[in-house]
Amino acid sequence: MYRTILIPLENSPADETILEHIRPLARLMGSRLILVHVADGFVARNQEQLDLEDSEEIRRDRAYLEQRRAELEGEGFDVSAQLLCGEPAREIPALAEREGCDLIAMSTHGHRFLTDLLLGSVASDVRHRTRVPVLLVRTPPRRRVADAD
Repeated sequence: MYRTILIPLENSPADETILEHIRPLARLMGSRLILVHVADGFVARNQEQLDLEDSEEIRRDRAYLEQRRAELEGEGFDVSAQLLCGEPAREIPALAEREGCDLIAMSTHGHRFLTDLLLGSVASDVRHRTRVPVLLVRTPPRRRVADAD
Protein backbone atom coordinates (compact mmCIF):
# COMPACT_ATOMS: atom_id res chain seq x y z
CA MET A 1 0.00 0.00 0.00
CA TYR A 2 2.75 2.47 0.96
CA ARG A 3 5.70 1.48 -1.20
CA THR A 4 7.42 4.89 -1.03
CA ILE A 5 7.01 7.32 1.87
CA LEU A 6 8.29 10.89 1.72
CA ILE A 7 9.30 12.31 5.11
CA PRO A 8 10.01 16.06 5.26
CA LEU A 9 12.42 16.88 8.08
CA GLU A 10 13.13 20.31 9.51
CA ASN A 11 16.36 19.58 11.39
CA SER A 12 14.72 20.01 14.79
CA PRO A 13 13.68 17.81 17.72
CA ALA A 14 10.21 17.62 16.15
CA ASP A 15 11.61 15.28 13.47
CA GLU A 16 11.78 12.46 15.98
CA THR A 17 7.98 12.57 16.28
CA ILE A 18 7.34 11.57 12.68
CA LEU A 19 10.27 9.14 12.55
CA GLU A 20 9.02 7.30 15.66
CA HIS A 21 5.57 7.10 14.12
CA ILE A 22 6.59 6.03 10.64
CA ARG A 23 9.16 3.34 11.50
CA PRO A 24 6.60 0.61 12.39
CA LEU A 25 4.41 1.44 9.38
CA ALA A 26 7.36 1.43 6.99
CA ARG A 27 8.66 -1.83 8.44
CA LEU A 28 5.23 -3.46 8.13
CA MET A 29 4.79 -2.26 4.54
CA GLY A 30 8.40 -2.79 3.44
CA SER A 31 8.40 0.86 2.35
CA ARG A 32 11.23 2.77 0.77
CA LEU A 33 11.79 6.04 2.65
CA ILE A 34 12.79 9.36 1.16
CA LEU A 35 13.94 11.99 3.64
CA VAL A 36 13.82 15.59 2.48
CA HIS A 37 14.75 18.93 3.93
CA VAL A 38 13.86 22.10 2.06
CA ALA A 39 16.21 24.96 2.87
CA ASP A 40 14.24 28.15 2.41
CA GLY A 41 16.51 31.01 3.47
CA PHE A 42 17.63 33.74 1.07
CA VAL A 43 20.97 32.09 0.28
CA ALA A 44 19.35 28.70 -0.27
CA ARG A 45 16.67 30.13 -2.56
CA ASN A 46 19.25 32.00 -4.66
CA GLN A 47 22.30 29.75 -4.42
CA GLU A 48 22.28 28.56 -8.04
CA GLN A 49 21.38 31.91 -9.59
CA LEU A 50 24.10 33.72 -7.67
CA ASP A 51 26.61 30.86 -8.02
CA LEU A 52 27.17 30.80 -4.26
CA GLU A 53 29.05 28.18 -2.27
CA ASP A 54 27.16 26.21 0.36
CA SER A 55 26.32 28.25 3.42
CA GLU A 56 27.00 26.90 6.89
CA GLU A 57 23.27 26.25 7.22
CA ILE A 58 23.24 24.17 4.02
CA ARG A 59 26.28 22.19 5.18
CA ARG A 60 24.60 21.50 8.55
CA ASP A 61 21.35 20.48 6.85
CA ARG A 62 23.17 18.13 4.47
CA ALA A 63 25.09 16.53 7.37
CA TYR A 64 21.88 16.16 9.37
CA LEU A 65 20.06 14.46 6.50
CA GLU A 66 23.00 12.11 5.96
CA GLN A 67 23.05 11.27 9.68
CA ARG A 68 19.32 10.45 9.66
CA ARG A 69 19.65 8.47 6.41
CA ALA A 70 22.52 6.39 7.81
CA GLU A 71 20.62 5.82 11.06
CA LEU A 72 17.55 4.46 9.26
CA GLU A 73 19.65 2.45 6.83
CA GLY A 74 21.39 0.91 9.83
CA GLU A 75 17.95 -0.17 11.07
CA GLY A 76 17.40 -2.02 7.79
CA PHE A 77 15.34 0.54 5.86
CA ASP A 78 15.78 1.31 2.17
CA VAL A 79 16.26 5.07 2.50
CA SER A 80 17.56 8.02 0.53
CA ALA A 81 17.83 11.70 1.38
CA GLN A 82 17.49 14.89 -0.63
CA LEU A 83 18.28 18.46 0.27
CA LEU A 84 16.22 20.89 -1.78
CA CYS A 85 16.12 24.68 -1.84
CA GLY A 86 13.05 26.85 -2.22
CA GLU A 87 9.53 27.02 -0.86
CA PRO A 88 8.81 23.90 1.24
CA ALA A 89 5.08 23.86 0.44
CA ARG A 90 5.92 23.69 -3.29
CA GLU A 91 9.03 21.51 -3.22
CA ILE A 92 7.59 18.73 -1.03
CA PRO A 93 4.56 17.90 -3.25
CA ALA A 94 6.69 18.22 -6.39
CA LEU A 95 9.23 15.74 -5.03
CA ALA A 96 6.45 13.36 -3.95
CA GLU A 97 5.13 13.39 -7.51
CA ARG A 98 8.56 12.97 -9.14
CA GLU A 99 9.38 10.02 -6.89
CA GLY A 100 5.96 8.34 -7.16
CA CYS A 101 5.37 8.50 -3.40
CA ASP A 102 2.32 6.82 -1.92
CA LEU A 103 2.39 8.85 1.31
CA ILE A 104 3.81 12.09 2.68
CA ALA A 105 4.38 11.79 6.44
CA MET A 106 4.96 15.04 8.35
CA SER A 107 5.07 16.28 11.91
CA THR A 108 3.12 19.41 12.82
CA HIS A 109 3.61 21.89 15.62
CA GLY A 110 -0.05 22.14 16.57
CA HIS A 111 -0.30 25.91 16.26
CA ARG A 112 -3.58 27.58 16.94
CA PHE A 113 -5.81 28.93 14.19
CA LEU A 114 -4.59 32.53 14.48
CA THR A 115 -0.91 31.56 14.36
CA ASP A 116 -1.49 29.42 11.26
CA LEU A 117 -3.50 32.22 9.69
CA LEU A 118 -0.75 34.79 10.28
CA LEU A 119 2.31 32.64 9.68
CA GLY A 120 0.90 29.95 7.43
CA SER A 121 1.40 26.24 7.83
CA VAL A 122 3.65 24.19 5.56
CA ALA A 123 1.69 21.04 6.44
CA SER A 124 -1.61 22.66 5.50
CA ASP A 125 -0.20 24.04 2.26
CA VAL A 126 1.31 20.67 1.34
CA ARG A 127 -1.97 18.82 1.85
CA HIS A 128 -3.76 21.33 -0.40
CA ARG A 129 -1.13 21.08 -3.18
CA THR A 130 -0.90 17.31 -3.53
CA ARG A 131 -3.03 14.34 -4.45
CA VAL A 132 -0.75 12.06 -2.43
CA PRO A 133 -2.21 11.12 0.97
CA VAL A 134 -0.64 13.16 3.80
CA LEU A 135 -0.18 11.79 7.30
CA LEU A 136 0.16 14.55 9.90
CA VAL A 137 1.42 13.71 13.37
CA ARG A 138 1.33 16.42 16.01
CA THR A 139 4.59 17.04 17.85
CA PRO A 140 4.13 16.62 21.61
CA PRO A 141 4.63 19.78 23.71
CA ARG A 142 7.89 18.46 25.18
CA ARG A 143 9.46 18.40 21.69
CA ARG A 144 8.02 21.79 20.74
CA VAL A 145 9.58 23.26 23.91
CA ALA A 146 12.91 21.72 22.90
CA ASP A 147 12.49 23.50 19.56
CA ALA A 148 12.61 26.85 21.31
CA ASP A 149 16.03 26.14 22.89
